[in-house]
Amino acid sequence: MKGLTLIITVCLPLLLTANTITVDPAGDVTALRQALGLASPGDTIVIKTGTYREGNIVIDRPVTLIGEGLPVLDGEGKYEILTINSHDVTVRGIRFIRTGISSIHDLAAVSVNDSRNVTVADNQFYDTFFAIRFSNASDGRVENNEMQALGSAEYEIGNGVHMWKCTRMQVKNNDIRGHRDGIYFEFVTESHITGNTSEDNIRYGLHFMFSHNDEYRNNRFINNGAGVAVMYTHGVRMLDNIFERNWGGASYGLLLKDIRDSQVTGNQFIKNTIGIHMEGVSRTTFHENDFNANGYAIRLQASCDDNTFFRNNFSGNTFDLTTNGMMVLNTLQENYWDRYQGYDLDRDGIGDVPYRPVSIYAMIVERIPAAVLLWRSFLIMLLDRAEKVVPAVTPENLKDDSPVMKPYDRTRKHQQALRETAGACRREYTI
Repeated sequence: MKGLTLIITVCLPLLLTANTITVDPAGDVTALRQALGLASPGDTIVIKTGTYREGNIVIDRPVTLIGEGLPVLDGEGKYEILTINSHDVTVRGIRFIRTGISSIHDLAAVSVNDSRNVTVADNQFYDTFFAIRFSNASDGRVENNEMQALGSAEYEIGNGVHMWKCTRMQVKNNDIRGHRDGIYFEFVTESHITGNTSEDNIRYGLHFMFSHNDEYRNNRFINNGAGVAVMYTHGVRMLDNIFERNWGGASYGLLLKDIRDSQVTGNQFIKNTIGIHMEGVSRTTFHENDFNANGYAIRLQASCDDNTFFRNNFSGNTFDLTTNGMMVLNTLQENYWDRYQGYDLDRDGIGDVPYRPVSIYAMIVERIPAAVLLWRSFLIMLLDRAEKVVPAVTPENLKDDSPVMKPYDRTRKHQQALRETAGACRREYTI
């Protein structure tokens, strides 16, 4: 009771004194900057429909900004629009357009610095450099925003959601298109990326560096320069995402470099140049993923060890698994391989002979990329047949001793994942 009395004593005066200030081109307060000058901590500022060109606006106290009828804050191609230097700020229901562009400063439509408990939700960002940028922040939320950049080169475009040195952040149900990186995490810990669509970005759908103990789940990474890069990190959970049509000479659905103790479960890799490219990956599980119609399903470099691939589906890929070494210390178990030609005499659903997914042709292409021109040739068929009979070039220990005879049916699970990301579907943008 004493604790409750203390909370009421502290909070009641704030509740009683909180005001609502209305910004209206036809009213007494016609500018957001004017309203902020009148606002006290805890006040709400309602911004009526209209276009506001006020340069860079700095928020230095806890306030809530709510747009009514989607008012427009226009950076006129010169300015960062909102700079938030306070805790406990909410920005909701506003359309941000035309920030400045700079190769020195990360100008953003909404920039949050050294703050906690800041929410940016239900906004639109159109033709911005960086859309939303958090720096040295904690307990923030970025939800239900639409972001569309228009530049055609990397130097003209920043990231959609950019976070640096943050903790306990939530990035949820955003639609991000046309940026350099859709979502960028660096030194971000204990955070979640959920239900976003990151599509048609120039570089990565998600770029992830030095960010530990995070989770990204039920996201869609489609047709980006490259899908997702997770580097120099440990303790990452990558669950139920879709990596699709990330296609190009140096593209992949998922790049894993120098990571450990992580989890890749329930994802779909569809029509990527490379489903997963792995370098320096240790103690990571790949469980119940689907690899369908990729160029390479998995490129497993010899620097990877103690990883487990369990109950995955491999179908329609040019190469299911390739590697660049003879000693590969990883485990394959109970995966479905559509090229498996073994038999199941005891009818337990498990093949009676092991399957070796690495072909001699895949090993040749790893060393001589131009050899891909021989794909489907009679010579390559003979080489692969000979290697299956007397393995000499492919890694002896890289085999699935218990391949399953039928693919795992995860239709219901994938349909549920699609329903959960339905809010992050394509939207139309108008200026």
